Amino acid sequence: MPLFLKILIRVEAAGINPVDTYLREGFFAQLPPLPLILGKEAAGTVAAIGSNVKYNPYNLKVGDRVYCMLPNNGGYAQYVASTPENVVPLPDKLTYCQGASLYVTYYTAYRALILRAKMKKNESVLIHGASGGVGTAAIQMAKHYGAFVAATAGSDAGLELCRSLGADYTINHRQPDHLLVAKRELGDRGFDLIFENVAHVFLGDDGHVLAPEGRIAIVGCKGSIEVAPRTLMVTEGSMIGVSLFLMTPENMVECTKAILQGIEDGWVKPVIAKEYTFHEARQAHHDMQKKSASRGKLVFKVEQESS
Repeated sequence: MPLFLKILIRVEAAGINPVDTYLREGFFAQLPPLPLILGKEAAGTVAAIGSNVKYNPYNLKVGDRVYCMLPNNGGYAQYVASTPENVVPLPDKLTYCQGASLYVTYYTAYRALILRAKMKKNESVLIHGASGGVGTAAIQMAKHYGAFVAATAGSDAGLELCRSLGADYTINHRQPDHLLVAKRELGDRGFDLIFENVAHVFLGDDGHVLAPEGRIAIVGCKGSIEVAPRTLMVTEGSMIGVSLFLMTPENMVECTKAILQGIEDGWVKPVIAKEYTFHEARQAHHDMQKKSASRGKLVFKVEQESS
């Protein structure tokens, strides 16, 4: 799309996500053409508005604080041009680094919990890998919509973070048979919904802890795993694939409205684990790939050239 139909953003922060490392390594279902600037999300200020921009849904003007959704990448930069519908006002309650942590985390959580798995109030929800960026967003969202939340993490600090965000029950996923332990300690009924953020590790066991007609929303996966279909037959459970990049324009409007209201109401609170400069990109991606017991989101804090 020509630049005169887009909004130019002066980037102050850019989100770092696992998908960035998958694209870099060529390990992704649909690889974009090269050359490629990575980065699915950014936050900053409006630097310019294209001369032919007719659709400006938030009435943005130069200088406004915004966050930007970039399904076609481009966030690892000092400036990025985006279509107007993907540029959203960033409330003053959040920093730029928090703003650059909204799209992949909270929109994924909303798509999985609300749009795809149809989570209901008072359901029991198990969130795997709950101390990471997407997991922390899922805890906040599930609690806001009235669910009972059980969360897994790999360290005491990660479990404490989950509890601080509202998790009702936590368990270390390094503990042997942690899923069966959690099921037993919570009454042996099983979970109505499993937010599966680490499918390549836990999906084979998830079916054993589903409640009748339970759902497994598969959000994150790095490889294959063997699954016994009979575990789903016993409960008439189901597995649901979740892809942020299949959001329709209507989905995006609905989700954005919910996120902005959540920021206003105070329950949307992105957790930042660490900030990097672009010069530290190699280390940032290494940490993203090798992280264990993660606690929150990794972001680039962008250094702008002095004028």
